[in-house]
Amino acid sequence: MSALEPRDAEVAAAPIVPPSELEGGILRAPYRALSLGIVSVVLLIAFEATAVGTAMPVAARELDGVSLYAFAFSAYFTTSLFGMVLSGQWADRRGPLGPLATGIGGFAAGLLLSGTAGAMWMFILGRAVQGLGGGLVIVALYVVVSRAYPEHLRPSILAAFAASWVVPSVVGPLVAGTVTEHLGWRWVFVGIPVLVAAPLALALPQIRRRAAGPVSDAPAGPFDRRRIRLALGISLGAGLLQYAGQDLRWLSLLPAALGAVVLVPAVLGLLPRGTYRAVRGLPSVVLLRGIAAGSFIAAESFVPLMLVTQRGLSPTLAGLSLAVGGATWAAGSYVQSRPRMETYRTRLMVTGMVLVAAAIATAPTVLIAAVPVWIVAVAWAFGCFGMGTVIGSTSVLLLRLSPPKDAGANSAALQISDGLSNALLLAIGGAAFAALGGGTVGVAHGAGEASGSHPVAFVAVFLPMAAVALVGAWVGTRLKERTP
Repeated sequence: MSALEPRDAEVAAAPIVPPSELEGGILRAPYRALSLGIVSVVLLIAFEATAVGTAMPVAARELDGVSLYAFAFSAYFTTSLFGMVLSGQWADRRGPLGPLATGIGGFAAGLLLSGTAGAMWMFILGRAVQGLGGGLVIVALYVVVSRAYPEHLRPSILAAFAASWVVPSVVGPLVAGTVTEHLGWRWVFVGIPVLVAAPLALALPQIRRRAAGPVSDAPAGPFDRRRIRLALGISLGAGLLQYAGQDLRWLSLLPAALGAVVLVPAVLGLLPRGTYRAVRGLPSVVLLRGIAAGSFIAAESFVPLMLVTQRGLSPTLAGLSLAVGGATWAAGSYVQSRPRMETYRTRLMVTGMVLVAAAIATAPTVLIAAVPVWIVAVAWAFGCFGMGTVIGSTSVLLLRLSPPKDAGANSAALQISDGLSNALLLAIGGAAFAALGGGTVGVAHGAGEASGSHPVAFVAVFLPMAAVALVGAWVGTRLKERTP
């Protein structure tokens, strides 16, 4: 029987939390500074994601790299896979402080490298460095939540993570679009690192006090070299597959085959046994996280490019079309965090994946001139609500199923599923996009005619991702064992 099945009995048997303990929640005096600090870290990541996504179409055009557009996104996720495993090992053995501080520094360094790049491949290298830092940060944050917060507060802090995307989702595209149009896209990248100081000043002292060091007083063991090698295998294999997907020649079959040979055993060694078969319980939680994140991010990455090139929107307006999604994502995360929703968590996650699939399938309807562009904003609002319920719920279930000593490794597995799915589905979508003429799409200026009209290239990205999201709805039905 899955550990998720007896949840009702577990709740009934759990000790009652006094009202005084619940009052104020994560902003009570013992948790206030820590909560504000780690939410500030997420705020930085959120601002980067929304701002960079807005500037990316212009950056790709000016660096003559539209054909490598998907690679600029997937390079981040590829290197983050290694960072996630390294961070899990590091945090479990020595505490989350080291990987968090190192990750924030790498994140900023990658932004500076991309912002000063003179060619698309150098830009992609910067994204790769940034991804390594991001992988270190995200797993370390989950370990902080696992160690520093009691179980009844974890849904609230995870909901606060989601809520911290609201302001960047609205302000990020507007600021990034304005800066891109008036100062140039490079300033979007080189300007963000100045925000690093505030999260470091707030978060690190509190993490040192409340969550630093190993779980027990026993001497920390050495790093698991096998897992590190497997992590390198995942990153290398995913990178080879992405390269093959972008270089559409027969010779590309060789790196594709080599990438698969390296990737498959590494994935099987790092994810919970039975993940790829959607075995009930933790494996299905990990798989659902990857399906949800990969299908949604792969589709969302092409929305600004589609609106700029096919409907003639400015980078600012294209980015703002997705802005409302930050608020609805936070709303979805808030809904899943309510205690009364615990009984309906599985049903909520299935519904969330159906909303994601519907949003992705609706987005390319704007390729028809008669369809108003605001349809994308409406669809993405519903899709982001679904993502808020699913991502928040998978995080809650993961931490519930993880003993403290395994929190880092299991959090890494969850994030590996997330990042690997992002990288692979972006590679697949990017290959389909390039094969159908997407690499020759130009970026229109102003609201006039878009150049290089290749609507089929965009359809080939969105519809398969909608189908993947529907598979996720089925996986959501397998989070619990059937009662005998």
